[in-house]
Amino acid sequence: MSAKLKIKLTRSPIGYAQNQKDTARSLGFKKMHQTVIHDDTPVIRGMIHTIRHMLEVETVTVEETV
Repeated sequence: MSAKLKIKLTRSPIGYAQNQKDTARSLGFKKMHQTVIHDDTPVIRGMIHTIRHMLEVETVTVEETV
């Protein structure tokens, strides 16, 4: 099983530093209350940590069939 992260943007990046706006965009967010799913990797975790005050994060397990 591989772990995935379900990430929801709960606060607007307006009024925050440019690097935080860029991080939200690079995670795939285009509008408020949008949900994206990413693999649980250290890179994604680092981006989440940068804007953790704007997000809700949930772990989702996905069973792989071969």
